[in-house]
Amino acid sequence: MKQGAQDAGQVPRQRGTGPARERGAVPDGVRGPSAARERCAADSAVRGEHPPAEAPVPHPRAVVQRSSVRGQILDALRTALVTGELVPDVVYSAPALGERFGVSATPVREAMQQLAQEGAVEVVPNRGFRVVRRDARELAELAEVRALLEAPVLLRLATTVPAERWTELRPLAEATVRAASSGCRATYAEADRAFHRALLGLAGNEQLVRIADDLHRRAQWPRPVRAELMADAAQHAALLDALAHHDTERIRALVAEHFTA
Repeated sequence: MKQGAQDAGQVPRQRGTGPARERGAVPDGVRGPSAARERCAADSAVRGEHPPAEAPVPHPRAVVQRSSVRGQILDALRTALVTGELVPDVVYSAPALGERFGVSATPVREAMQQLAQEGAVEVVPNRGFRVVRRDARELAELAEVRALLEAPVLLRLATTVPAERWTELRPLAEATVRAASSGCRATYAEADRAFHRALLGLAGNEQLVRIADDLHRRAQWPRPVRAELMADAAQHAALLDALAHHDTERIRALVAEHFTA
């Protein structure tokens, strides 16, 4: 691993802005989900490629509102994971991230500890948090668990939910197609999870929705490239058609394909 990617204390010098900032490189994506989505068009040139060896050059500070600080930071860091702006194998320090948000390091550490519980980062003593590099086996395991959890529920709903209820979910399926066509991985991640939450919500089991959504979020990074997003989104409409027609064999096939794609 290159020294620059390992050293939490070295930050790239900004062009024309004077000396490098204090310890811990800060990715663009920590400015929040909206800011990350706005930059997705500029990310098209590198979409689908491996992240760079070093953290991206910081942008000017964005101050987080004081209400729900930890939650805002957690959402922003999750978005940065999805977009690839939190770079695998790079160590990020809580004080530097806190400076970027205009808050203390404490809520940043709390958010990072939550990401550590989710397997997204790992603690590096006296340095900060290293973003974990996801491998194919871990993603396949998450997909298998999601299929085991959601497939039986969808098959049951296919026999109990009227066809018009599935029609009501079509706007959400269409939203995933629009998000996929934009190529913005953060936007698609949100639309994708909203669709699946609505599907499972018809079962009337809040615990099921919560657990499935947590598994879904963990499986959303790294996101695939645009062509794969489009294929993923197209399966949503096909799944609604199969559910409306009570086509259990088609539902099984679509669920298997959707979770293993």
